[in-house]
Amino acid sequence: MIVQTIQLALTPVFVLVAIGNILNILSTRLGRVVDRWRLLEDLHTRTQGPQHDMVVIETRVLDRRISLTTQAIRLMVLSALSIGVTVAILFISGLSGYDWHTAAALTFLASIVLLLIALVLFLRETQVAAQALRIPRDYLELHREL
Repeated sequence: MIVQTIQLALTPVFVLVAIGNILNILSTRLGRVVDRWRLLEDLHTRTQGPQHDMVVIETRVLDRRISLTTQAIRLMVLSALSIGVTVAILFISGLSGYDWHTAAALTFLASIVLLLIALVLFLRETQVAAQALRIPRDYLELHREL
């Protein structure tokens, strides 16, 4: 019975590994955004006029990215905790002889839903980052033939 329980627990554990990898990516992105903010924080007090406006615009984008990333991290962690509960339920069910597979299925489903929402937030954060990095059309000088 314990061998069967271990086999059942493998799928959630693989999802847990994937969540860990995504969390690593999110925390790296968050670190880079925070590092950029620290540079802008210094520029905020030393700039004026259009340059200051550019600093404020970029700061607002960074604030949005920080918000989206931290929300995604929060949901990923909740998803990982739900996976842990799923594995615990599977083992308790296997060792006790009680059929708690419905509870395990529900916690696994909850973890997948949380994971999907977190991935949507991650997608949104990458879209915000990409929009902020667009090269202004004036710089492309599309009217000129090169």
